[in-house]
Amino acid sequence: MTTSLERTELVVRTIADECVAQEKYFGELDSVVGDGDFGYSLARGFEFVLGEWSSIDRTDSGVFLTKVAMMITGHIGGTSGPLWGTAFLRAGGQLKGKDPVTADDVVAGLRDAIDGIKKRGKSDLGDKTLLDALVPAVDALEAGFAAGDDTATALQKMATTARQSAESTSALEARRGRASYSGERSIGSVDAGAMGVAVLIEKVAETWPSSPQSPSQRRGEKS
Repeated sequence: MTTSLERTELVVRTIADECVAQEKYFGELDSVVGDGDFGYSLARGFEFVLGEWSSIDRTDSGVFLTKVAMMITGHIGGTSGPLWGTAFLRAGGQLKGKDPVTADDVVAGLRDAIDGIKKRGKSDLGDKTLLDALVPAVDALEAGFAAGDDTATALQKMATTARQSAESTSALEARRGRASYSGERSIGSVDAGAMGVAVLIEKVAETWPSSPQSPSQRRGEKS
């Protein structure tokens, strides 16, 4: 049986590997109206995490995420470091001491991560940021669990929603970050952060079913 910690490791490892692999693509997305450092910043931060992988505290899923948060906060440059670090820190706080981790715990961790991003970035839905993909995606995940979907199915729904929502940011005018300096010129291109979130969720959804004996995580069901 795969443990909650092993599944947490799988998700973080998938995100880290994909951020490194997509460095050029994420940078190209960000260069349209941003400063182009999004891909570089994420890649360097998660390269550090991968380099220190075996030494990360694995007391439980929450502790693991908290340690990763500290690493990426210190090694992801630009505005991404504080935002992504806050997200991992908030999620880790919600899961600390939880073993096993339930679907409800996962949703609570993601909701707290979203709240942290909003406060740290002083942003919300409609500002053309990663929130415009992340919030609808988490809504879809929660709805999937509520409908009785297993984790793999709920993640696929989450990924589909994230992609659609990220693509929809092309109609928005940026109100936060470097892209906001472009004003109306930011309309017509997708937000790099939102599309990055979509790509990462898609990769997690793709990777999840291949994890050994991955059980369902229906709402309230222990994993």
